[in-house]
Amino acid sequence: MKLPVILTEGEDGYIVAEIPVLPGCITQGRTKEEALERTKEAIQGYLESLRKDGLAIPDDVELAEVAV
Repeated sequence: MKLPVILTEGEDGYIVAEIPVLPGCITQGRTKEEALERTKEAIQGYLESLRKDGLAIPDDVELAEVAV
């Protein structure tokens, strides 16, 4: 699965990563690489949360890559 990611520099110098197709799914890192790695974790957590809430997310959904 590839998802769009918006990277911006925060006021504190950290790189903020927002996944616009997943409302509220935002993370950050000290570097671009760290922000993208945390983005993968944030997306996985977001999808897990949806599943736990009983929302229909296919079981075969797996994060393999983040396109930037």
